[in-house]
Amino acid sequence: MKATESTVPPDEQEPPGPAPDRSAAVRDGLGVGLAVGVSGLAFGAAAITAGVSVAQACVLSLIAFTGASQFALVGVIGAGGGLVTGVLGAVLLGGRNALYGLRLADLLRVRGARRLLTAHGVIDETTAVATAQPDRATARIGFYTTAISLYITWNLGTLLGAAGAARLGDPEAFGLDVLGPAVFLALLWPRLTAGRTETRVAAGAGVIAIATTPFLPAGIPVMVAAVAALVALVPFRNRARPRNRSEGKGTS
Repeated sequence: MKATESTVPPDEQEPPGPAPDRSAAVRDGLGVGLAVGVSGLAFGAAAITAGVSVAQACVLSLIAFTGASQFALVGVIGAGGGLVTGVLGAVLLGGRNALYGLRLADLLRVRGARRLLTAHGVIDETTAVATAQPDRATARIGFYTTAISLYITWNLGTLLGAAGAARLGDPEAFGLDVLGPAVFLALLWPRLTAGRTETRVAAGAGVIAIATTPFLPAGIPVMVAAVAALVALVPFRNRARPRNRSEGKGTS
């Protein structure tokens, strides 16, 4: 009798070699998911400080599930900006997740109805854990472990943070009004220290936002500052870079 042929498409079959370390991918996912999910406490408190209700904060975390955009939205509302302006700013900031999706589409290769649920979990943390894995099998494990643990922890944190801040009566009296900007800066800090391009973009955005704040409604300066991202498209050449002797020569 002939051996049963594999039903797995050739492009999805894992290359031969040692068995992937699935436990490491699970540990990575749980570590990132639980650690970052705790920030939901800060978001819940910041949302209440901005005038958002407990129910609204919880629904926002359930549906949006992207920390930076959520903090940006409640930040605009708390500063007196309109809801439309806040939503546009949050969507603009969350647009990076679409680029993550393009990168993960070939890595995860999810088909059917699962693509919708998977897309909801495409954020910074899940992308980082998935792309750090050595193969497609562990990438999927890392992605879903991170997404599920972070989603649960983030939403529970939002509920507890919002409910706790609401019971205080006046969150600003306890200094909770600084939670939103502080956590948002913490989320962005790794980007600011990642390289010179990121630093130039951040500095340019800060200058634009500060310069336009006296003249534009609340929330608009943040959106206008996004034009600083165009700096990343300008090629900067390091003139002091030493010329490699092997450049222009064939390999031996």
